[in-house]
Amino acid sequence: QVQLVESGGGLVQAGGSLRLSCAASGSIFSINAMGWYRQAPGKERELVAVITNSDNTNYADSVKGRFTISRDNAKNTVYLQITSLKPDDTAVYYCNADIRTRPWVTGALYWGQGTQVTVSS
Repeated sequence: QVQLVESGGGLVQAGGSLRLSCAASGSIFSINAMGWYRQAPGKERELVAVITNSDNTNYADSVKGRFTISRDNAKNTVYLQITSLKPDDTAVYYCNADIRTRPWVTGALYWGQGTQVTVSS
């Protein structure tokens, strides 16, 4: 059994910063890519950033230069540093991870429960 738990969300003024964390725990053999998504009210969930197990990263155009994804493999944790926040960044932020629970099992995608980020103007 695998769990992903996000933390670090909150209410912040425009221009402010936050650091989101997502820790994976449970029966983990290895973790491949990890990522962050967000879903604003009335909108579909969208990719924010992804990082591979070799630290290659990819970002949505809307967050390039403001968001930085990183990971700590020893802690099975992925981070999202958010700067220059805008009201349009208001959303529930979800992390996911492609996790193998056994060496002979292919990876499966797991999701966290989400953390709310609200940016006031």
